[in-house]
Amino acid sequence: MADSVPTQFFIQGITKNGRKFRPSDWSERLCGVMSGFGPKAKGPNEYMQYSIYVHPTMLGDIKTVVLDSRLRDIEPMAFDFVLNFAKDNDLVVSEVCKLPFHFGAQHKA
Repeated sequence: MADSVPTQFFIQGITKNGRKFRPSDWSERLCGVMSGFGPKAKGPNEYMQYSIYVHPTMLGDIKTVVLDSRLRDIEPMAFDFVLNFAKDNDLVVSEVCKLPFHFGAQHKA
């Protein structure tokens, strides 16, 4: 059986009615709470590492949290917590397919 392609959820810092979500550091706060889920970071900056399953990014000028669906298998309650945060705050959520690194690369025959 082929492995299924993991999906990601993009939780955007904008409400469904188009208002910017506040406070302005909401994505860093949410990801900080979730930083304990996943492999432990090592090195001098380990205290500053976000989880590989929940991390902040920017989509254009909109703060966004990327939630990896694999967290559901590791800790379902943590996964639900993040999605419920988005639902409770009426944030825009998009589910996307995580593309393999080589996708779209040209291959020589």
